[in-house]
Parts: sequence; structure tokens; C-alpha cells
Amino acid sequence: MPSEIHRYDIGDIAVTVLSDGFRVVPTDNYLANAGRDELVATLAAAGLPTDHMRNTYAPIVLQTAGKRVLIDTGNGEAVFAQSKGERGRLQHNLAAAGIDRNAIDVVVISHFHADHVNGLLGPDNTPAFPNAEIKVPENEWTFWMDDGEMSRAPKGRMSELFHNNRRVFDALGRKVTRYAWDEEVVPGVTALGTPGHSIGHTSFVVASGGARVLVQGDVCNHFIVFARHPDWHGWFDQDPVQAAATRRRLYDMLVAERMPVQAYHHPFPALSRVEKEGNGYRVVPAM
Repeated sequence: MPSEIHRYDIGDIAVTVLSDGFRVVPTDNYLANAGRDELVATLAAAGLPTDHMRNTYAPIVLQTAGKRVLIDTGNGEAVFAQSKGERGRLQHNLAAAGIDRNAIDVVVISHFHADHVNGLLGPDNTPAFPNAEIKVPENEWTFWMDDGEMSRAPKGRMSELFHNNRRVFDALGRKVTRYAWDEEVVPGVTALGTPGHSIGHTSFVVASGGARVLVQGDVCNHFIVFARHPDWHGWFDQDPVQAAATRRRLYDMLVAERMPVQAYHHPFPALSRVEKEGNGYRVVPAM
């Protein structure tokens, strides 16, 4: 099996990238403003399968200022059993990396989609990180915990997300600390507002000793599709027009500042640099 643990340093901050597994995603109905034929052509040009895509998950642990900080929690241990170990692998890989779940001091959430928050709970719906402070984006919290917004949510993905978020955070007694964009969430980690994929979607600039890496979350869900075609809309984006604008803004910044990016859904270990290419971008793995 390929390695599911990768370590590197950002100045004095130690980074451990951990795989939470993968999911096979069909190419049908994946894009809202482009056809399947265009998607298939893009995948074929990159030498990738055209009937499916592999959606990977890569939470990270930071060791910063004496704190052990987990950014996003994956699909959860309950999904590990349901998927026969395909995903929900975070706890397995934490243990393999020698990291005790009880030693996680802070969990920072980027946004409230199931593959980022479900790992807050164990399979018995008790806290997966019992000693950790849970930090969440304040505007993401405000939206998903608003009963009025929940009552207006269209049935399907949005209503399911509302119910799932209530399930997760109610099990935690709603004991969270809310953080604002442009705030240092933990030492060396600053929240950067990157809305569109979700209303309060947040990325993070991790900086130490003159070195910086952007932890992007879900700004670019596929390293080929949305990098080469940044204006394409994924079916999963809450505000796809805003998501596309955010992607261009962020990737233009990465190109101009030559800042590496640590992604959540790019091929493991998901650390790359971004280059301008035509009307889009090229994601170049750092490995």
C-alpha cells in the first residue's frame, strides 16, 4: 500500500499529512456549467481514467508552539467500517504516525461538509478527540446552526448537510470556539476567507521562520479539472460563481507569491506548487 503518512517542516512548525482514504467519484453530472464530454476530454488529456475520478482526503496535524493541532477530521470512523476501510482512515494513520488522539490539543475545522467534520465523532458518537478544543469559522457556524436557514434549505444535499451538522455538533454539546477570518487561529496559522464552496469556507496560511504554506481546503477539489478550468462549477459548491472567483483569486496569489499549497483532495501527500498555464493553472506536486 502507498504511504499514508508524510512529514515536512514549515520553519519551526512540524507538519504531518495523513490520508483519510479515498472515494471513487463518477464523471456523470459532476459539473454544473460544462458537459461530461468536456470533463472526459480534460481527464484524457492528463492521462487519467475518463469514467471516474479518485477523490482523496488529507487532514494534517501541526506541531506549533507546544500544541498539537489537527486541521479537519475526515469522514469518521463509522465510515471506515461502512466503506470496508476505503475511507475514514484518519484514526488508523494517526496511530501509525505515533500520534495519540488524546494528545490532540486543538481541532480546526475549515468548513462543515461531512468529509471534514464527521471525524469529530467516534463510531459510538462520542468525541473522537476528547481533550481538544474545537475551533470553527464563525460565519460557517452562524449559517449551519440557523434554524431559519435550515427550514429554507432545499431537500437533498443542503438539507442533509444541515441535519448532519446538527447531529455532529449536538453530540459535542455545541462546545466550540468560533474564529474570524484574518485571525491567528493557533500560533503560526492565520484564517483566510475563501467562500463559495461553502458560505464560510476557510483556508489557512501556515507561517514560521520566513516559510509559508497555504492549506487550501476545498478551493480546488480536483488537481487537474479545476486547475485547468478554474471557472468550471462543481455540483457540490454552495455558491459556484463565488467558488470560481475565489479559486482564481487564491491561485493567482499562489503564483505571484510562489507559495506552496497543501490541498485536501489532491493526490497524496497533496503538497504542490501552482503555475499559470493558459487561462488556468497547473498543479505541480512537490514530491
